[in-house]
Amino acid sequence: MYSFHKFADIATTDWLVLLNHPALKRHMPLAAGVWNEVTAAGWVAEKDRQWQEHAYGPWAIRIDKVFAGWGGFQKEAGVADLALVLLPKFWGHGGAVLRTLLQRRAELHIDIVTILLPPSRTKTKALQRFGFHPAGSVDYDGQHFLKFQLS
Repeated sequence: MYSFHKFADIATTDWLVLLNHPALKRHMPLAAGVWNEVTAAGWVAEKDRQWQEHAYGPWAIRIDKVFAGWGGFQKEAGVADLALVLLPKFWGHGGAVLRTLLQRRAELHIDIVTILLPPSRTKTKALQRFGFHPAGSVDYDGQHFLKFQLS
């Protein structure tokens, strides 16, 4: 049902749909502006490069063989920060995908996991069910984020 891939395995046109989707952009303050083939290609390369630099990184996600979004671990402030961005038609799969990603922590040798959410993401109770608790806030590139850490 869920499969994980290199970012480069997904067509740029699919990435552009995701990166320019208005429902997603309002919760992704670091992805401001209009994305094009050049900016998307650079972003894809940066995401895939994290695997070489940190021995972990994010994956492109397919659900039932259809591109659904991306998620995984990115090194932020010395710890693995977990991100999950799904196209709206796949939002009902978020909990199961998150559970699958967290199950992969051991094979990636990840102990501490954080999640950074923009203040626009007001529904955070689901994070508590996965063991995350509020851990303050941080600013990145002039944007404010709420921080949650896996307990």
